[in-house]
Amino acid sequence: MLKNTFQHIPGIGPKTEEEIWAAGVKNWNAVAVFPNGRLPRKTMAALQDYCPESQVQLDRGNPVYFEKLLPSALGWRLFPEFRNRTAYLDIETDGLDSYYGHITTIALYDGRDIFWYINGRNLDDFTTDIQKYQVLVTYNGKTFDIPFIQSYLRIKLPQAHIDLRYVLASLGYKGGLKRCEQALGVGRPDMEGIDGVFAPLLWREYQIRNDQAALETLLAYNIADVVNLETLLVKAYNLKIAMTPFAETNRIERPPTPLLPFEPDRDTVANIKSRALLMNSYGY
Repeated sequence: MLKNTFQHIPGIGPKTEEEIWAAGVKNWNAVAVFPNGRLPRKTMAALQDYCPESQVQLDRGNPVYFEKLLPSALGWRLFPEFRNRTAYLDIETDGLDSYYGHITTIALYDGRDIFWYINGRNLDDFTTDIQKYQVLVTYNGKTFDIPFIQSYLRIKLPQAHIDLRYVLASLGYKGGLKRCEQALGVGRPDMEGIDGVFAPLLWREYQIRNDQAALETLLAYNIADVVNLETLLVKAYNLKIAMTPFAETNRIERPPTPLLPFEPDRDTVANIKSRALLMNSYGY
């Protein structure tokens, strides 16, 4: 879809882009052979100025060029041209803010392999591994995950960034990642009762009791987030494509679900909830 995109060109919005498509200019290459006079002179001048450079930047594998020019809700158009250089990213924390809080785990998925990083074990490996990717996909990562990572690990993440919060909101899906998953029919087996509020309790259980089942449950939850991000992006992409003239040619098949390395331990979840309820009853 990126090669069919013109909204990264200054002065070209949704309506003008539709007029360009309707006139027969369906991609950047068509601009060079399109006869003058069939589109407004100002529009043609903008196309002739930006389309050759757009192709150069795509050939160079530079998604940041397009991210800086496209509205946030159009980040999905970077996909699938950069799909093989994309990582789906999610963090879990101890529940405190980025000034006082700690990252507990990070999950990373590139559509092929799953990686996980644990505070106190291999969290620093993330700093090296993330450099292999040119596009990051998150949900609400622009305001949470990315700033938290950069502050906590003292690194910069210069990659292009597709925040699905904005893409899905433009389709009418709001209210958090789990609600969007439910609305779009994306499952999360055996994760009932485990959410962002419960995740810090799992980490505390691991820290205090060295409970490996609690850690593995936390990792299962964290990894489910990133695996589902790919499915959500593909679904959002296809919904967006359906609104364009490229619904048939650019549609993407739903990706297979990878074999997950961890499963939640229901006994551990139940025990933590029971203790939390008991403490609440005593006013702690």
